[in-house]
Amino acid sequence: MAVVRIVLPDETELTFDREPSALEVAERIGPGLAKSTIGAKVNGGKEVLDYRLPLKDGTHLEIVTMKSPDANDVIRHSAAHVMAQAVQELWPEVKVTIGPVIENGFYYDFHSPRAFNPEDLDKIEKKMAEIISRDLEIKREEMSSEDAIAMFERMGETFKVELIRDLRQPTVSVYRQGEWLDLCRGPHLRSTGQIKAHKVLSLAGAYWRGDEKREQLQRVYATAFNDKKELAEHLRNLEEAKKRDHRKLGKELGLFHFHPLSPGAPFFTGKGSIIYSELQGFIRELYREHGYQEVITPQIFDVELYHKSGHYQNYRENMYFTEIDKREFSVKPMNCPGHCLLYGSDRYSYRDLPLRMADFGRLHRYERSGVMHGLTRVRTFCQDDAHIFCRVDQMQAEIKGFMELLNRVYATLGMTEYKIYLSTRPEKRMGSDEVWDKAETALRSALQALDLPYTVNAGDGAFYGPKLDIMFVDAIARPWQLGTLQCDFNMPESFDLSYVGEDNKTHRPVMLHRAILGSLERFIGVYLEHRAGHLPTWLAPVQAQILSVTDRQEAYGNELEARLRSRGVRVHFDRRGEKLGFKIREAQLAKVPYMIVIGDNEVAKRHVSVRLRTGETINDLTIDQLLEALSNDIQGRLLTSPLASGDLAAVKQTQDANQEASH
Repeated sequence: MAVVRIVLPDETELTFDREPSALEVAERIGPGLAKSTIGAKVNGGKEVLDYRLPLKDGTHLEIVTMKSPDANDVIRHSAAHVMAQAVQELWPEVKVTIGPVIENGFYYDFHSPRAFNPEDLDKIEKKMAEIISRDLEIKREEMSSEDAIAMFERMGETFKVELIRDLRQPTVSVYRQGEWLDLCRGPHLRSTGQIKAHKVLSLAGAYWRGDEKREQLQRVYATAFNDKKELAEHLRNLEEAKKRDHRKLGKELGLFHFHPLSPGAPFFTGKGSIIYSELQGFIRELYREHGYQEVITPQIFDVELYHKSGHYQNYRENMYFTEIDKREFSVKPMNCPGHCLLYGSDRYSYRDLPLRMADFGRLHRYERSGVMHGLTRVRTFCQDDAHIFCRVDQMQAEIKGFMELLNRVYATLGMTEYKIYLSTRPEKRMGSDEVWDKAETALRSALQALDLPYTVNAGDGAFYGPKLDIMFVDAIARPWQLGTLQCDFNMPESFDLSYVGEDNKTHRPVMLHRAILGSLERFIGVYLEHRAGHLPTWLAPVQAQILSVTDRQEAYGNELEARLRSRGVRVHFDRRGEKLGFKIREAQLAKVPYMIVIGDNEVAKRHVSVRLRTGETINDLTIDQLLEALSNDIQGRLLTSPLASGDLAAVKQTQDANQEASH
């Protein structure tokens, strides 16, 4: 009799006389675990498989339960089927296409002769609740592709027929709940009753297979969670996200615009350009401190460059091309090939390395119109991009230096939470496995030496090398990929880059691709949402606004404005004959950090009253105290004003000390 061994996470082995399912393994362990089992992860993989599938001898098994971090994905997979069943019970003429799980939810695309409307969402949600209450058992069935095609043709589900034919597999799996079924590979719950909380969210348009020449579909977005408390928190975050939407904030604050004559290309206004320039200035200061040299490279290159770099073979669908003098050229999608040319134009010894080359050059990448999204997904952008050419023995120090620099930037910006992912070799890549082994080991070693926790993101590396992806977690717990460091042994080989070593022989440098903010356009969009538009004073387009009570204070206001401006403060004097309350409200909506109120009393004393955007008011400040606070705030790149509660005494103490010293 054959013995099948299943290895548990604690290395305990269970034996069976045939290939068991994960559920059968759970039943062997105990009834409580079996009751909660909804999926399986095998051999260290991230993908959750159906608990019904047989496990081979020697499988390392992790059982997924309703309490596992992966539980919501399984719940949403089943909830998508429940939603499709609900739609077809309400409108039998509707055909189903696909319904994948996405981040924080799922959607299903339907082909319908009638247009869905917002009122239909409530009907779908109620019908889903009814199907869930039936507690229908979810059964997995395997059938030959021929039988499945015949069945779906009888049902009129032509989209399913097309999918099966494209799969070109001898068998397929379907999942049945009651009389309703769908083509699917799983995983799924044991019954519809295990779905405890769901919500239908919104409608959108889509095309079959994402092809605008194919059938137009209607996409219904929804979500599901393990309990109602999780769902309620998610819905609160969705509402908060709407308020923080950078597209809405950008319009309200007058920061940027888009125009159909240049799709995916933002127009930054004078105010928006201040944020852009201040961020660049901040990074430039740190570059000087950390030994980077800033370079400028061309915008357009002969495609020969991208054949050599590997971008033509691996990234062509995202590039823009043109013909000049009967030669094919491309607008650059990234800076690295140009930096390789620049490095190769000179000779270096081991003493010259590391060479840290930074570039704020404009980049262009083709994004499909359906995926562009405000500033966070555009076709033209600029990165705080740099490439470090170094010796192998310098790699660990350079990776450490990068992480220290990133921490400093993120701390200054109040971005305290982020996660690190080690993205390893993708299927489509250049270079040998030996080279990839070396690069992946270098990144792992650096993270371990720095004692930084990380998660392996298998197969998501760049085509030329593995990378560290920095996922910033914003104020409402959403992850955003911003910073990155990529370890590249391949491009220096392609460009035949070298340096003369201590042994007087030529050696190949390692190339580290790195960014901290990433795309400045994307970063500004993310940061606006993280801060809900309340930028630190040093980044705010208008740092202080003078608000007079009547026109009697105009001369004093003009004097204040001139004095603040001479100290480099971006100040605006609101001279309009509006009521003070109206002016304050408008300044608050514009999210101005400092509102300087002047009335007859302030003129008489030559003082000011300051209202912060938090609503806190500080009366009877001297002009020098105000200038001291503003100077400390802006030059120190602080996140909160020195005039906020508890800090005012320090400002006055500093000012008194300065006055005493001047005497």
